[in-house]
Amino acid sequence: MNVTAESITFTSDDVASNVSLILGEVADTASGIDYSQVSRLADKINGAERVFLTGAGRSGLALRMAAMRLMHLGKTVHVAGDTTTPAISAGDLLVVASGSGTTSGVVKAAQTALAAGAQLAAITTNSTSPLAGLADAVVVITAAQKTDHVSNISRQYSGSLFEQSLFLVTEAVFHTLWGATDEPAEQLWLRHANLE
Repeated sequence: MNVTAESITFTSDDVASNVSLILGEVADTASGIDYSQVSRLADKINGAERVFLTGAGRSGLALRMAAMRLMHLGKTVHVAGDTTTPAISAGDLLVVASGSGTTSGVVKAAQTALAAGAQLAAITTNSTSPLAGLADAVVVITAAQKTDHVSNISRQYSGSLFEQSLFLVTEAVFHTLWGATDEPAEQLWLRHANLE
């Protein structure tokens, strides 16, 4: 029998099963995170003069979302590689994410930031990676790396669990920082882009 993509139909049960899979894996992974590591990340962000963020691929996209939330809080924040991103220097913090902790561009950015006198916070699955070894603060997310296709840690494809958990961690940091202010949501919204 020759099955084509056009001949396949999906049921709501198919989708519900996958939603359940994703939610279960994220919940299990989140419960294994050392929240003292996340609170240290929040402290580092709170104390930095400026916050820079970088990661490759989907990890980088998740950090772009975090950058927006930090901007909403009134932080001076930049995404590395954007055309208007200034030089990093002492007093600044670079937040990096790499599941493997070995992504060459991310490790190079970390080394550059440290050489400039900035501090470094890393979010990774690999506590013994070169990236983790450089960092002042490390958040370890126990998730399968994107090239681990036979792991029993996750049934999801290629690093999805790490990226989902990365988003969760950065949202928790945002809400922790916001909770320490007396700013209502309406005040944060005034900082939202108005040239959309």
